[in-house]
Amino acid sequence: MFETLFARPSTAGRYRIAPLLDERLGYLEYYAQAGASRDTLCTIAAQQVSLVRLLDLHEGERVSVTRVEAAADQWSLPGGRQSSRPATSKARLRFIGHAKRWLRLAGLIDEPARARHAHAREVAAFEAWMRDERGLSEQTVLCRLYVVDRFLVRLDDRGVSLAEVEIADIDREVARWHARHCSRIAIRCYAERLRTFFRFAESRGWCTPGLADGIMPPRFHPGKPLPKGLDRDEVLRLLATSESDCPADVRDRAILMVLVAYGLRSGEVAGLRLDDLDWTEEILRVRCPKPARTHLYPLSRGVGQTILRYVRDGRPRHPERALFLTLNAPIRPITTRAIGHVVRSRLDRIGITGKCRGPHALRHGTAQHLLDHGLSMKEVGDYLGHRGIRATSEYARVRLGTLREVASIDLEGLT
Repeated sequence: MFETLFARPSTAGRYRIAPLLDERLGYLEYYAQAGASRDTLCTIAAQQVSLVRLLDLHEGERVSVTRVEAAADQWSLPGGRQSSRPATSKARLRFIGHAKRWLRLAGLIDEPARARHAHAREVAAFEAWMRDERGLSEQTVLCRLYVVDRFLVRLDDRGVSLAEVEIADIDREVARWHARHCSRIAIRCYAERLRTFFRFAESRGWCTPGLADGIMPPRFHPGKPLPKGLDRDEVLRLLATSESDCPADVRDRAILMVLVAYGLRSGEVAGLRLDDLDWTEEILRVRCPKPARTHLYPLSRGVGQTILRYVRDGRPRHPERALFLTLNAPIRPITTRAIGHVVRSRLDRIGITGKCRGPHALRHGTAQHLLDHGLSMKEVGDYLGHRGIRATSEYARVRLGTLREVASIDLEGLT
């Protein structure tokens, strides 16, 4: 490995005789397989040797995160890494990140245990029920688990078991959440997630019956602010930020085109795979985790050409079948959070403020664009993957004409 990275045999030999050779090589090989460039591997190798030297590490010795951070402070000083200038804060964070990942992979780091509670088995059963029986999306499962775990940790701190929980305990936690100046919708979501868990707990006999019915999320009213999607001029300006040939712009333009053309959620875009593109039939297959369905969209020429350009010129050569990948090692499928960063960072470039600034802004804009071109509420709802007309009706408050269209639809059992 070192002979491949460094041209001078003396340099390669110096890296080979440094302590923890096998552990260092294992991490470098992991990153090489993940698609890291030669320059990145050289940087990691140099930082590994610096860490070994600063901490005087030996075979089998374990270190704490505090010691790693102290070593990073020394490394950042002038002369700490064979440079007369101090390291930037970003470089220091990269040093700490690689050090922790390497030591964790080698089993040489002591990290503080995550705060847990006494009901891990019950939460695991709740998670399995959400995934296997309800078929909920990954994001929904994680959000509910986050709320339930925090709630149960708080119970443990006060010495209250799940079987002893009273409605006053739940009200106290909802009030504490309210005291954090959350919005009414955020408080409602918090209470609804707790209610779902306690309804499940009641069915298993883990808590007092009737608790779930006693959790009353705050109501929010239909007079809330209208969805603030981007208009077509703003969308065009947003797309104009990705017109260069650099790999980041090629990938981000493909992401933006998919968001704009189909009004997809960020999780749906992150879940796209190479196999979802049927070039012969010109069809795009989209898995919708929120309603747990798969939608087929016509693959428009503009979107298809943009994706094809990304696959040919911007996508890393990697066996992973996900369509959109990270550009830097370790190469892996892009996350919903990264897609949100793509949209927000480019909105910053064109100075868009005062609106919803994530991928959902493009979804709102797509919905309103379709309504403005005469599509019915039912057609727009089907296109966006809404389960019912109520979700689509948010966009109808923009125009009186679309309100009349909603009123003419037979809601059957939805009211």
